[in-house]
Amino acid sequence: MIKEVNTPKLKNPIFIAVWPGMGEVAYRCALFLREVMGFKMFAKLEAGHFFKPAAVTVEKGVVSLPSVPAGFFYYVKGKKFPDIILFLGEAQPPLEHAEEFSEAIVDFVKKYKAKFILTFAAKPEPIDHKIEPAVWIVATHKEVFKDFENIKLKVLKEGQISGLNGIILGVGKRKRMKGACLLGEIPFYTVQIENPKATTNILRVVNKFLKCNLNLSPLIERSKFIEEEIEKLINYLKGEEEPPSGNSPLSEEDIAKIKNDLAAYTKLPQSAREKIEKSFQDAQRDITDANKLKAELDRWNVYKEYEDRFLDLFKRKDTKEETQ
Repeated sequence: MIKEVNTPKLKNPIFIAVWPGMGEVAYRCALFLREVMGFKMFAKLEAGHFFKPAAVTVEKGVVSLPSVPAGFFYYVKGKKFPDIILFLGEAQPPLEHAEEFSEAIVDFVKKYKAKFILTFAAKPEPIDHKIEPAVWIVATHKEVFKDFENIKLKVLKEGQISGLNGIILGVGKRKRMKGACLLGEIPFYTVQIENPKATTNILRVVNKFLKCNLNLSPLIERSKFIEEEIEKLINYLKGEEEPPSGNSPLSEEDIAKIKNDLAAYTKLPQSAREKIEKSFQDAQRDITDANKLKAELDRWNVYKEYEDRFLDLFKRKDTKEETQ
């Protein structure tokens, strides 16, 4: 399943594992690290039996099976920072395969004496896009927090980290590895688009933790562009100006994705937004609370704006039922 094209000699490497997710936060972190730190690919994870096609692609009237997502292992040998193995997955497998998938990856990196796993994720919050988002942390063991004690972080006391960015930490802990997940706050109305501000703040933590002297100025500049475009969209929804176009860093698809969520945000009072977000969290933990969430959305007449997020709550439940 994992094919090595090289066998680097590494000394107790830090292992960073990343998959696509909300706000592209984790994935953009990995892409930035790979680009600026000189990582080299040394192995490929081919996981065809984990990914079953749910549809065929059609091009000019001709159908074909979609390509199977893969994952790639990269390494970099540090002089002033630890050796690092970076895993970049193209897609997350169905949740019923997540544990087995994670075990294969953890077993592989343990061959290289990796003892610490680091993952990234987004944390949707009812916050404004102009504020400086916080970075949260969860860890496999209490002593891990000492490694980050000189970095300003919030500890996530309770909740969930969905998907592989969380599950691989649990698998690693079971296999006697330590680790942590860094979660960057993003406004809930931007979950479907790139969020370089959250990415930047997570990488600031990585910079201090690994002492790797990253130059984050390109991400900081892009954060400003994205923030300006979101502000234009809000003003457009208020009827104050035309929608962004031309050289906008957001694509037409990006703009379409967030218009509905922005519309809900600009017409809801803060207290209502917070209550709705709390209801989403409750429904994620217990799907029977979805009825209360639906009632709250209907109360404020914003169900259409939240419809995609609401229906996503049932995807995991439907997947389990299909496999039974």
